[in-house]
Amino acid sequence: MSEDTLTAPVQEHRFPCDNCGADFRYDPAAGLLKCDHCGNTSNIAGAGPWGGDVIREIDFQTALADNLPSQEMEEIRVSQCPNCAAQVEFDPGVHAAECPFCATPVVADTGRNRHIKPKGLLPFALEEEQARNAMTDWLGRLWFAPNGLQDYARKGRRMTGIYVPYWTFDADTASSYRGEHGTVYYETRRVQRNGKTETVRVAKVRWRLASGRVARFFDDVLVLASRSLPKRYTDALEPWDLSALEPYHPEYLAGFRAEAYTVELADGFVEARSYMDRVITRDVKFDIGGDRQRIHHIDTRVSDVTFKHILLPVWLAAYKYRGKSYRFVVNGRTGAVQGERPWSAWKIGFAVVFGLILAAAIGYGAALSQ
Repeated sequence: MSEDTLTAPVQEHRFPCDNCGADFRYDPAAGLLKCDHCGNTSNIAGAGPWGGDVIREIDFQTALADNLPSQEMEEIRVSQCPNCAAQVEFDPGVHAAECPFCATPVVADTGRNRHIKPKGLLPFALEEEQARNAMTDWLGRLWFAPNGLQDYARKGRRMTGIYVPYWTFDADTASSYRGEHGTVYYETRRVQRNGKTETVRVAKVRWRLASGRVARFFDDVLVLASRSLPKRYTDALEPWDLSALEPYHPEYLAGFRAEAYTVELADGFVEARSYMDRVITRDVKFDIGGDRQRIHHIDTRVSDVTFKHILLPVWLAAYKYRGKSYRFVVNGRTGAVQGERPWSAWKIGFAVVFGLILAAAIGYGAALSQ
């Protein structure tokens, strides 16, 4: 899409306090906007269970055909990290910063990015201090982590609150299958073992053809729409309580950052479809029944596919320690922690030496007792 067609307004998630003019931030504890300068607070208009907003699904085929109405699109300015390629919304008040995902120094880029507007988000529920405590507790349980990194993380810079982009997909599926139903039975045989004749039971499987149909509606299949963090980290932050999603209001982003999606909608559905196929395979095996199952063919018809672009809250810390980057992520709702597992060479060496000494002592004691 050419730059000439980018006509949506640039989104700047800054909201001045109507009392002193300083910027509001979203306060997770209070669930409203708060001015740290004068203490003034403000509700988010239209938010909450009585706000009247509804999170509506979007038709997948309409989006693929690039026929979404203009109100479903927005334009943001992003900065892109030259190291990890993370794209984070650009704050016009910040002209140079470190990438929150890998701690690489970057110069903010004012490039424009037109994308599908978020439909919903899970607001942050944990303050930065709570997230930092969760991270340092997690590090403290890693005995082989370097002490220097633990101290650096405890005393280091503030963690960054980032809304990470996801897709969710709904779909109706109907599948027909062909396979085999296996029943285990046993035969008794006499075999020679160590010069003796023994009677043993040998498992056998009796197979018969099977066919049938299964159907399943998939609701909110969650797909990470970012490549900035290893998927194994973000998957381990689950589960997310998607029933608590709030309709998207930019005020929730006040004081936080938001990452632009880099996994396109079509690619996201490929991953969602892979998950659906795995679940359908499990359903088919259950429908075949028996002790064993063989599946020869599954034909699935997928219909009524809809999607949402949503944002989920993550507290992120990226530290450079002795020339290496370490990243830690904390679920902004539950406090679950994941990250690079650092290793201390001297701690590992000490444990090995101690283990050898202990083994030698046990062996010496056993020799004396004989």
